Amino acid sequence: MSEMIRVNTTLTSLNLSINRIRDDGAKSMSEMMKVNTTLTSLDLERNKIGDEGAKSISEMLKMNTALTSLNLGSNKIGVEGAKS
Repeated sequence: MSEMIRVNTTLTSLNLSINRIRDDGAKSMSEMMKVNTTLTSLDLERNKIGDEGAKSISEMLKMNTALTSLNLGSNKIGVEGAKS
């Protein structure tokens, strides 16, 4: 999935809610999203993403200018992840 996101040139919205992506998946996806320029909406609700995954996502958001909507609801993001 991460490779598809990296090379995608047409998909603008992706719903991956309730997929148990967890921190490792969030890290992998974040790396690919750093170079994606077409995805504007990403739903990662209820994926057991914790602080480490949230930190990776925050780093991605510093570089990705296309993403305008991100749902991280009902994950396991604590204070440290929220701060990032």
